[in-house]
Amino acid sequence: MAPHEGLVHMKEYDWRDSNVELVGSELDHKVKYASAATEPAWNEGKVGEEAGLRVWRIEDFQVVAWPREKYGQFHEGDSYIVLHSYKVGDKDGQERLGHDVFFWLGNHTSQDEAGVAAYKTVELDEFLHGVAVQHRELQAEPSEEFLALFPRVTILAGGVASGFNHVDPDAEPQEVPPTLLRVFKHPYATRADSVMVYEVPPTWRSLDEDDVFVLEAQGKIWVWQGARCSPMEKAKAAQVVHDMTTAKHMDVEVVSQTESRHRAIVSMLGGDAEDGGPNDDPNMTFHAPRPIFSARQGQKEHQEKQKQNRRPRRLYRLSDTSGQLQLSLEKEQAPMTKSDLDSNDVFLLDDGAHVWVWQGQGASRAEKAMWIRVAQKYIHAYLRGEQPNQEQQEGQRDEGRDQACATAVAKVVEGYESPAFMRALEAGA
Repeated sequence: MAPHEGLVHMKEYDWRDSNVELVGSELDHKVKYASAATEPAWNEGKVGEEAGLRVWRIEDFQVVAWPREKYGQFHEGDSYIVLHSYKVGDKDGQERLGHDVFFWLGNHTSQDEAGVAAYKTVELDEFLHGVAVQHRELQAEPSEEFLALFPRVTILAGGVASGFNHVDPDAEPQEVPPTLLRVFKHPYATRADSVMVYEVPPTWRSLDEDDVFVLEAQGKIWVWQGARCSPMEKAKAAQVVHDMTTAKHMDVEVVSQTESRHRAIVSMLGGDAEDGGPNDDPNMTFHAPRPIFSARQGQKEHQEKQKQNRRPRRLYRLSDTSGQLQLSLEKEQAPMTKSDLDSNDVFLLDDGAHVWVWQGQGASRAEKAMWIRVAQKYIHAYLRGEQPNQEQQEGQRDEGRDQACATAVAKVVEGYESPAFMRALEAGA
């Protein structure tokens, strides 16, 4: 396809007909930076100055530093901000810092907490002088870039709100409910040692023969090894148990699904409570969808759906040299390199799964101000193109909206390109 054939006119983005003339201006940045400079979390002396990893949790509308010993541990009822600063080179051979900022949203986080996390992420980017790559990270769909930050990602139930429950000292002591953790290798993780530890409902229906499970119940820790789990998952589960027993002096027992005594663990998880349960059939297999995917589909279905929904690779230019913003197709499928980008404009890269926006240093105020709206409009327009039938069922319309919400959008600035962006740009080159 020739570049002019992908030309799209977006009259509604003409900044002269809007109230965003000052967005992206020097005054706008000064105002936002002044606001960011009052946030204690960003002003502890090392943020933006040293390479490394930092994590904060949103607590009562405040940005609170997460204990370093808990890095990689997240609660599904909370929202977090994760900053990864790393050294990059420039044209003069001097090193400077690049930054990836993720705002992580748990499946059960409140709308208020999610909003604060998003707002504070933008504020942190402003504090870092607008050069950070911003990512929205969802609990159920962790990205490769996010997983690569931690050797272990642990997802626990509850959240910060649960920490404010009142405890009556005169009340009868309550029996501690069982806790069941699922340990598995994420199929898309790039780190060889990366593992997910996920708290799942303490029932036998949560067991799966491909993974390892750690059960804390009746004052003891039990390790249930699925018949087809990997040696790496066994080793990682042993590390999890070691961390648990460091603070708790508890006995540990390890059993394999291939042993008959594994039924004792199944019994504790309710396997004897129903007719035809797993302990009534010694040959019954255990299968449960991994929690990183939709509860209605398993791993194979998820991967197949991703292939079906994957878009062709395209590179677009966002420019207002004609007097109004235009998004024109520069390349499709062909190999792409950094030389295809022009400092005077903004470019949108669709790598098939994610949408990246590259902002040139010489881009105009309008181009810089409207990039997020253009990216969102692009995603929604593409989805409408995939579903042209106006008589769709309600479920199909909902699925389209879910796809748009789940499509990752990240912004990078010229000179501060992240390794992930460069991999996406040069894939196939």
